[in-house]
Amino acid sequence: MEARGTSGISMKSLERVVSDKALKLGNSFPCQICVVGFLCGICLTSLFLAALTSIGTFELAAFSFSSFSPPCNSTSQIINMGADIDMKLKWKNKAETEEENDQVNLLVSAWDNLLLNNEDYFKKLGISKSDVPNAPHLENCEERTRARERLDTRISNHTFPSWINGGDEDNYPLTRRVQREIWYHQHPLDCEDKSLKFLVADWETLPGFGIGAQIAGMTGLLAIAINENRVLVSNYYNRADHDGCKGSARGSWSCYFLPETSKECRKRAFEAMKKREAWERGTVTGKQNYSTKEIWSGHIPKRWGKPWSYMRPTTEINGSLLTSHRKMDRRWWRAQAVRYLMRFQTEYTCGLVNVARHSAFGKEAAEIVLSAGGWRKKKKKKRSEIEESVWSSHKPWIPRPMLSVHVRMGDKACEMRVVALEEYMRLADRIRERFPELNRIWLSTEMKEVVDGSKEYGQWKFYYTEVARQVGNNSMAEYEASLGREMSTNYPLVNFLMASEADFFVGALGSTWCFLIDGMRNTGGKVMSGFLSVNKDRFW
Repeated sequence: MEARGTSGISMKSLERVVSDKALKLGNSFPCQICVVGFLCGICLTSLFLAALTSIGTFELAAFSFSSFSPPCNSTSQIINMGADIDMKLKWKNKAETEEENDQVNLLVSAWDNLLLNNEDYFKKLGISKSDVPNAPHLENCEERTRARERLDTRISNHTFPSWINGGDEDNYPLTRRVQREIWYHQHPLDCEDKSLKFLVADWETLPGFGIGAQIAGMTGLLAIAINENRVLVSNYYNRADHDGCKGSARGSWSCYFLPETSKECRKRAFEAMKKREAWERGTVTGKQNYSTKEIWSGHIPKRWGKPWSYMRPTTEINGSLLTSHRKMDRRWWRAQAVRYLMRFQTEYTCGLVNVARHSAFGKEAAEIVLSAGGWRKKKKKKRSEIEESVWSSHKPWIPRPMLSVHVRMGDKACEMRVVALEEYMRLADRIRERFPELNRIWLSTEMKEVVDGSKEYGQWKFYYTEVARQVGNNSMAEYEASLGREMSTNYPLVNFLMASEADFFVGALGSTWCFLIDGMRNTGGKVMSGFLSVNKDRFW
């Protein structure tokens, strides 16, 4: 009993000693910090585990919190366990990212094969083409072309087929009225009317004439036709004389854009051309009936007054707005004429632009579509009435805001002051100062050095067509010959149309191509976007 009592007293004494020590230690500042830190760790762990449960992953700096509560003195255990969880989370994130990328790539590939109309691809996947989600950046070219052709056909009591975007203040003065009246002029109700007269002309084919010069020449012929009350009928277009243009569209402007007049008037004009008396009476005239001066710098149609006299200054050169110049009437007219000639794309051109948009924006479009959930588990619904009647007229999606930059160099030095990409990018930065959300550029150029130089501007995201580009200062004619007729026609026209749709534009007014792009933009709702040019037209 005594021994037991002594042992009991000893144990109690030991407990008291330990308690006193613990109390003293507990009152020490370092241990208080440890305890507080430990309790905070438990709270934070609970919170982060809840977050992990809801979103599946969580990562903080170089380590992650776990659901375990090791002792205060197990620092190495905390680090090791945190690192272990961190590695698992990173692996999970990587696996999820790879799965997302696989889904994106699969959808991009599905759209690729839709463009190619590749039935075998979808059979292998075990899906129907109709199961593939709508591609926001692509047009249904067949459907849109049918609608455009229907709109472009004149019938009694038919309303005017408007192709002008934006309000009147967003376009050159009188744009809507002028486009409507040109269309009516070019589409008489009765092409068999004996009083009708025609101007039939091939597109310019002289060596050294680029696409821009050819279009500019045809705008001059359209002016002559309107002034003489003739229907303009364009004939042979050498740049469309290739295998991509099928049937009657081969060698014709109608391969790329709807014809400038109706098929009935074209037929009547070509029949009249074969008759000598039609030429003698002046029922038909051709390019040979007019001088070079009349075609290139002849009278602008005056039936609309002088709307160029009150055009709002929106072009900046050398830091100042261009308020007036000697060729304002020609600038206004060429804008109206090129807008009319390129008013509606054909199915062939629509397909070319689809391919370009898909190559540039396909991955971004797929990511947007997939952000709404996986597509292979969803059954595509039948299109509703609003989709058919309203939303179908919306333009294809592109990332916005977008700046178009056209850099013209090479042999153009004989006609204008050429500058390096750096000068164009200085103007691009000017626009970005005002619109900081702008960080995308559609770059068009014939020069390889320009595309290579764009890689130095990491703060911008560049898009461009994939095509062999010019090295050195060979002539444009030599460069186009190296590409072949089909490619040397198709890719510039695609770039032209993409530039016309961009939110902003930087170019060189000394280039006819930029001059025409600017005209398309100023009759397409882009006047108030402005135009920053590295130089001025050499004739101003």
